[in-house]
Amino acid sequence: MVATERSSVESLEKEILNIGEMVELAISRSISCLIKRDVILARAVIKEDELIDRAEVAVQESCVAILENERPVGRELRFVVATLKINDSLERIGDLAENVAAVVVEVGNWERFLHVGGIEDMATVAQKMVHESLRSFVTRDIELARKVIDDDDTVDAAHRRIRERIEFELDRIPENASPLLALETVTRQFERIGDIACKIAEEVIYLVEGEIVRHR
Repeated sequence: MVATERSSVESLEKEILNIGEMVELAISRSISCLIKRDVILARAVIKEDELIDRAEVAVQESCVAILENERPVGRELRFVVATLKINDSLERIGDLAENVAAVVVEVGNWERFLHVGGIEDMATVAQKMVHESLRSFVTRDIELARKVIDDDDTVDAAHRRIRERIEFELDRIPENASPLLALETVTRQFERIGDIACKIAEEVIYLVEGEIVRHR
């Protein structure tokens, strides 16, 4: 019975890491299509989100099956609970990457789609946070998980600076309101990606130490 539980947990970990890879690719492509104004790639990101959604449902079903059939306890139970939450978080990140791609499709090649400095750097930090939160999950590295949580301050600060720049440009050239507001939407997606990466890191801390840190 113990061997069966171990096999199920290992299989579940592979499933969640597969979603993680899909989500990381979606983030990378969303950044690329934004910077390059690549509508074709943006449409691909939107379409491939369906695969992430299906994978998320499969992981949830696997978690429920383990809870019902194997009744795990202790760390095994914490792993399944943490996986359920991480699974939901990854699906939401996939949606946010899709939202970025949708903005690129909506604006297309419009020449007045202004590129306010700092967005790519902010997006890259958020992408790194997702990667490191998943790596902390694989390695059970709570120090790395705590670093992810700390890095959210960097993303939040970048978001504030970019928002201030957008507001300045709106006052300076009001006719560029549509593309500037589209950029604000984009930056908000990456800021939320950073927030959700923190949630994944918090679940890693819970998994390893049994400590709930999200309300601190």
